[in-house]
Order: sequence, then structure tokens, then C-alpha cells
Amino acid sequence: MMKDIWCTLGPSSLNDHVITRLEELGVSLFRLNLSHTKVNKLKEILGYIQNRTKVPVCLDTEGAQVRTGDFAKGKITVRENSTIRVHYNRVPGDSNNLNLYPEQIARQLIVGDLLKIDAEVLAQVVAIESDWVVMWVLNGGEIGQNKAVSVLERDLTMPAVTEKDKQALIIGKEMGIRHVALSFANCASDVADVRSLASIDTLVTSKIECMSGLRHLPEIAAASDALLIDRGDLSRQVNIEKIPAVQKDIIHYAKGAGRKIYVATNLLESMVTSPNPTRAEVNDIYNTLMDGADGLVLAAECAIGAYPVAAANMVKKIILEYENKQNSWQQLHYSSPAVNSLVEPYGGVLVHRAANIVDRRGRRSCPTLQVKNTDLMDCVQITNGTFSPLTGFMGSKELDTVLNEHRLQNGLAWTMPIVLQADEKSLTEISAGDRVALTDVNGKIHATLDVSEIYGFDFVELAQKWFGTTSQKHPGVKKLAEGGDRIVAGAVSLLEHFASPYQQFELSPSQTRMIFAQKGWSKVVGFHAHSVPHRAHEYMQLKALEVAHADGIYISLLLGPKRHGDFQPGAILKSYQHLLHSDIYPSGKFVLGVSQLYPRYCGPREAVFMAICSKNMGCSHFLLGEDYLHGDGLYESSQIRKAFEQIGDMGCTPVFFGSIAYDSTTETLAETKTAPTNKTTAISDQVIKSTLAKNEILPDWMIRNTLQEVLLKEISENQQVFYV
Repeated sequence: MMKDIWCTLGPSSLNDHVITRLEELGVSLFRLNLSHTKVNKLKEILGYIQNRTKVPVCLDTEGAQVRTGDFAKGKITVRENSTIRVHYNRVPGDSNNLNLYPEQIARQLIVGDLLKIDAEVLAQVVAIESDWVVMWVLNGGEIGQNKAVSVLERDLTMPAVTEKDKQALIIGKEMGIRHVALSFANCASDVADVRSLASIDTLVTSKIECMSGLRHLPEIAAASDALLIDRGDLSRQVNIEKIPAVQKDIIHYAKGAGRKIYVATNLLESMVTSPNPTRAEVNDIYNTLMDGADGLVLAAECAIGAYPVAAANMVKKIILEYENKQNSWQQLHYSSPAVNSLVEPYGGVLVHRAANIVDRRGRRSCPTLQVKNTDLMDCVQITNGTFSPLTGFMGSKELDTVLNEHRLQNGLAWTMPIVLQADEKSLTEISAGDRVALTDVNGKIHATLDVSEIYGFDFVELAQKWFGTTSQKHPGVKKLAEGGDRIVAGAVSLLEHFASPYQQFELSPSQTRMIFAQKGWSKVVGFHAHSVPHRAHEYMQLKALEVAHADGIYISLLLGPKRHGDFQPGAILKSYQHLLHSDIYPSGKFVLGVSQLYPRYCGPREAVFMAICSKNMGCSHFLLGEDYLHGDGLYESSQIRKAFEQIGDMGCTPVFFGSIAYDSTTETLAETKTAPTNKTTAISDQVIKSTLAKNEILPDWMIRNTLQEVLLKEISENQQVFYV
């Protein structure tokens, strides 16, 4: 049974993106800390959350706790061996004067009391005056406003629920809140006080965070639905070195009493400011789960931290690792892939087919078959898993199923024929059952093919079903016509990577998945770049990031050959590098890579196929523009949408965009469903290519001036910017 994850909502997480992502990660409860929530804003905040998620909300009461008042600058620093006054009435807080909350609680202080304030400061009451208490600072440090204050060695008399709590619980009852966490539970009657104010079916979780709560643990557990260990406040009254043992004891007692038990505070404290946790934090969480905790509570990590989604994702990964743990030493799994929340590869397993030592030694004795560069690119993509679950080139039955049913023979949705063509003359000494070495035009061996079948095909039928036309003006049909009259099928193993000038930027699916996991991403939008980025691309990419509630976007540049007049991969790569280095895109949200994919110009089939490739790379979404891979009028955008609808859920959600146009009246870009007017101008990739090729300047709203300068400089230096 999956452990629970509770997340505290606050300034960093009270927004559409984070709430949606946390729900998708399986967070079971959202917590609102009433100590940091104004009661007059509570109804608005609850409504905001409830309108965006089905995850229930828990109100975490202020409870019987003492906190610092406000400071003019948000915090103060007090010096050791100095005095500070605690006023009964409200005063502007500074390094010499402060208030405590609840109001008048300072009147319960007596000479000799030791107070621990915030994380560092220790002070002793040395005098009681008519309007204030004087304290001597024994250990100096920084004090923040609204921070916890503990009176050591004795308890102050405080109500279990404050007036603010009462108001909040009434509002919560009206708005259907059925979860309440009782802070600083001292005894069973405190739980009864909360139940008297909440709905009859409310689940009450009592927080054990003070000595009184520890002393009355059995009766509190009996009166509560669950318990929560708040290690932060508990450590103010229990020496920190004792906390691990106390945590284990409370968990053990809760399990014996049949109560769920949760643990909070400092789970991933480093992730408040860092995208990754420390080893100690991961170890602490894992051991907490081993102790028997039913769930974990993220507080500052999600409420005010810079990486709320990454923190929740890290907790989920640790939970999954814990639940996947093998108890047998004979079945150690430490070398297994890292647990992550990325979509699984298409078909469930990422194919990897590098040739073994025996295959490498025997390659010289194999008959050879010279193939095209695009065939060798396919070999790379088959063997590194981009085409998973394929392990080789398709046989006749597989090809027939793909063409007619858009599926592989195993029933998995698939739209793209992956075939190796050859002419009959080159195959005179090759037959089914042979192992063949595949070479480039220079005779260099790159892969081996275990031939399972050699078969002919009907050119007209194959072209029509694949491309929707038999005209050799179509680049895909032309390539098919020139490829040979036979198809060779069989599994492929890679011997040597097909080199490219941009090999240092190439990323395999296993590498992209590793990168995404390292960045804490689990929801990624894939975008295949086949042209230099213009303003419509920027608009779609940023909008896709927003509408998909994604952690980031992976821009994969297609290396393979394109048509006359299209941009060369080097120009595309340099253009994207320019934008990324210019901070055009939000920091930490974009990854740029290169892939040995190439356009096949088959419209809907290709769109679905590229989405499958993106899923194998670890992308949960795939961005599609109006003229995806330029069908030159042969395909309509509605056909692409229909193709995805017919395929159904394949684990990679398409993000569709219509035409992006510039409105001269508002000077903004927007998606438009209608034809351009005299006030709007569609952004055309073709116009951009033809204009730049003539060494002319385009408006900045179409493609950034700085980027045009980069491209025009390349053209002036006779660099290969376009295919000729």
C-alpha cells in the first residue's frame, strides 16, 4: 500500500501549476498552516484550492503554541549577553523589544524561565516589570517573526484552540473540510475541543510536538484518528540527539494502537533552496519508512521552497524505492535503474542493442550490405531505444499491420513503417538466417542485421498508404522509389555510432531520462525542432509549458536530411543555443539535445510516431504546431488530431496549437482559429526561410532581431545555413 504524502501549501505552491503537479504526483492531502494564514483570507484560499483539485485539504491549527510577534524588518539579531524586553502590549519589534503571541501570554512568565526562541536564541527571564519582562540573552542569533518560542522545563496554560482556530474551523466546516491537524496536543480533552467545533465526520490528526503530548500519548492516540510527529517543535523540548529514538518509540506505539502515524519537519530541508536533497535526508526518510511511518509531511519544502514539485517527487521516489525493496540478499537490486516518475518507455522497456564482444569479433566474416545514411540513423535509433519496442527493421506481416491497422503485431499502436530497402542485385548472396554487416558508402561497418526475411512490395500501394500520394514530387515517395525493390527485415545490433558533426550534443533516451530525473522533472513536453526558432515557436513552447503544467521542455533537434531550402541542423542548433544563452527561456525549464531523427513527411503517421519517440525519451507530452513537418497542403491539421484520437491514450499527450498570428493593434501573438485579417499576420516558416535567404531583414515580432543577426552573419561567411 502506497505511503501517504502530505504537502503544505503556501506562497511557493498556491498556484495552478504546482497544485496540479502535486496532485498528479499522488499527494494525498494538502495542508494549510493556520499559523501562517490570515483567517480573513481563509475562505478565499480554500475556494481557490477546491476549484483546482480533488485532493482534500487539512486545516492545521495554531494550537497551544507561543510565537514571536512582528518585526519591522521581518527579523532581528540579538547579541549574546545583552538584554531584551518582552512587552505585554504591542510594540514595533526590534533587537531590544518584542511581543509574543498569543497576546498577554508573556504575563505567565516568571523569573528564572528559560526560553528557546526560533532556532538559535536562548534567553532567561531576569526581571518582571509592570509593562514588560526583561530577558538576558544567553545564546545570541537571528529571530524571525512568527517563529516558535518554547518555555523549557515547564508548560504554560494555553487553550487547545485559539480564537483564530475557532473561526477557521467554523469556516472549514461550512466549506466541507473534513481533515484537521491539532497542533501541540496536550491531552485527550484537546482533541475533544477540536471535534466539538468541526463536522462530525472530521478526521483529527493530533500532532505530538511537546513534552505534555509525550506524557499523555496513550490517551491522545485513543481520542485521535491519527498521530503526527512534528520533529521541529518537539526538538525544542527534547534534546535533538534523542529525537530519533523518540520518533521510533512514537511510531511503534501508534502502530500497536492501530493509529496511522505521520512524520514532519526537515525531511528535505535542503530542497527549500536546492533542487536536490542531501544523502542524510534521503537516508532519514528511508529509515522513517522502515520504522513504519504511514506517511510523510512536507512543510517549508512546499510552502516557501524554490522546488515544491521536485521535493514531492523526491519523496515519492524514495517511497517507491522502499516499496520495491527486495528482502532477500540473494536478490539485491541496487544496480537497477533509479526510481523516477517519468513516463515509462513505449511498450514498457527501453530497448538497448549494442553488439557484444563476440559479434564485434565476427563482423569481418559477415557478408556486407551498403545502406544509406538515413538507414544507419535508423539503426542508431533502434538500438538506443528511441524506436522502442522495435528491435529491428519490420517484416512483411508487421509492415502490413502498421499500414492497415496502425498497430504492431502485438497490438501496440504504431504508425510508422521502419524498413530497410535494398536493390535485388545487392542481395544475391544474402538470405534469411544470415547475419549481415551494414556499411556506409565508404565500406565502414556500423551495425549487424540478423536477416529474418527478404521480401518485395507493391510500390503504388505502399506509397499511397504510407504517404497518401504516389507522386515522386513528395520527398518521402521519392526516397521510397529510389530505395530499392526489396525490403530486408531483422534485428539490429549497433557496432559503431553513425558519426555526425554534432555528436557531442546527441542525447539517447537513457541519457535524456537521466537528465530529467536529475533535474527532478517528471512531466516533460517534447518538441522536435526542424527549423530555427521564431516567435511562434517561442509562444507555443512557453504556452505548452503552462497548459501542460510541465516541469520542463525538451527541445530535440532533428539531424537527418531535409528538403531544398530548409535550415541545416547547424543553423538550428546555433539558433537555439543563442536563445538559451540570452535567457529568453525561463531558467531551469529547457533542455536542448540532438537526435538522429529525420523528417519522413507523412503527416498524421509521422506526428504519432514522433510522439512515441518523445515518450521513449521520457516526455509525457508532445507539442504539435499547425503545419507539423510541412505537408505542403497534402495533410490537414484536423487529420493529425484525428489520428491521435483514433490511436487513443498512448502515454504521451499531444499539445496542439493552431496558427500563431501577430496582432498589430495589441502588438501580441496569439493562437487564431480564423484566417489572418488586415490586423493580424500569421507567422510563416516559409516566409522566414525565403526572406533570410535573400539576406533581408524580417520584423522582430516574427523572429528576434538578435537571432537574425546570428543567421545573417553565418550566411555572409558562406556557412551552410540552408539545404541546397
